[in-house]
Amino acid sequence: MKIFPDDRIFEVVAKVADREQVEAYVIGGYVRDHIMGRENPDRDIDIVVIGDGPAMARAVAREIGRDIRVTVFRTFGTAMFRYRDYDVEFVGARKESYSEDSRKPSVIPGTLEDDQNRRDFTINALAISLNKENPGEVLDPFGGIEDIRNGIIRTPLDPDATFSDDPLRMMRAVRFATGLGFRIEEGTLASIARNAKRISIVSSERITVELNKIMAAATPSTGFLLLEQTGLLPLILPEISKLSGVEDKDGKGHKDNFHHTLKVLDNAAEKSDDLWLRWAALLHDVAKPLTKKFVPGTGWTFHGHEFLGAKMVPEIFKRLKLPLNDRMKYVRKLVGLHLRPIALVQDEVTDSAIRRLLFEAGDDIDDLMLLCEADITSGNMMKVRKHRENFALVRRKLREIEEKDAVRTFQPPVHGDEIIEAFGIPPGPMVGVIKSAIKEAILDGVIPNDHQAARDFMIKKGRELGLEPR
Repeated sequence: MKIFPDDRIFEVVAKVADREQVEAYVIGGYVRDHIMGRENPDRDIDIVVIGDGPAMARAVAREIGRDIRVTVFRTFGTAMFRYRDYDVEFVGARKESYSEDSRKPSVIPGTLEDDQNRRDFTINALAISLNKENPGEVLDPFGGIEDIRNGIIRTPLDPDATFSDDPLRMMRAVRFATGLGFRIEEGTLASIARNAKRISIVSSERITVELNKIMAAATPSTGFLLLEQTGLLPLILPEISKLSGVEDKDGKGHKDNFHHTLKVLDNAAEKSDDLWLRWAALLHDVAKPLTKKFVPGTGWTFHGHEFLGAKMVPEIFKRLKLPLNDRMKYVRKLVGLHLRPIALVQDEVTDSAIRRLLFEAGDDIDDLMLLCEADITSGNMMKVRKHRENFALVRRKLREIEEKDAVRTFQPPVHGDEIIEAFGIPPGPMVGVIKSAIKEAILDGVIPNDHQAARDFMIKKGRELGLEPR
């Protein structure tokens, strides 16, 4: 079988390889995606040469004739440069060996066969020749093309050795199965379960990269089901694994919160590509195991799980080395507020309640509503329809209140300096009391959200507190 990638970079590599009399092959994910007829999502091209990878990178960069900067990674014997919107990496073919306590291999020069042997999966071990003797020839020693046709993830060599050597490959197997819609071959899947505890030698940063790619898939639940099935999930996200299972008491059981969470995650993924909204969906019920309580005559309750869940978000993000900036705060906010719109539709939807929800959610109100709608997972279609009708009412009220009161981006119409000046008092707790009273009056609809009304209320409140305006 012959196939040749249709980008100019390969023509340049082929030209330089023949001139330098070096064997060169494009290998790995780019080849897999090219054969599948899909665009490479990682936007990278791996070139393996039988010889000096960095020297080849520099020669190709000179041939392209632009001001291309080649970055050399001496520790790994690789080099790369940016071409158009691709990262093009060059490496000399190599053979690897691993120690038990590290996923960083010892490397010696090797043949193309050695290089293909070290690849994680058969579908990533495919290589295409760039030399003039056999241009476009596909080298497929492990049946990778057949595995692509059949939608199978399996290792080229013994899976136990593959996963023990580099345990991150277990996460990659789940990620590829999830993203490509493939299944993990039975022997490979069993090996992941046997080697799951080896994930402990992998850094949180690398695990999280794979987790985020699983989260970004069209149906992320596939990945989390595989992580749970293989025993990886309890090791990397025990809080989510603990959601699994149903407990029955006095004939009353609760739903399986693990499968419910995955349904919510998939529902959110159908509506949005936003990674952090998906994290909020995954973590929205994370505290249910810690708040679960059986109340005779009532059944199972999870009171306060949204508040405790919000407190857990920073701890989880810190452990996984996820960003602790506004993205974490966004996820924490959505987890903490995810029951508020539901509570609104169960009661009378008052303007005051809507104002408070807008004030607390701010610019994230639309995402919060999306999360709440994703949280409808009942199999009772009449119940689902009723929830959706109620949420439509809440959305309409949100629009009406926002247009009238501009609470979403609430800024106090009277600032502390004005209160200090009006009453001739020093900065201190009294200023905060008056500011808080103004805010509450606006949210409760006692006064409109404008400066004059707020100033009049400030004078009134100050007098109640024994202050007289100057």
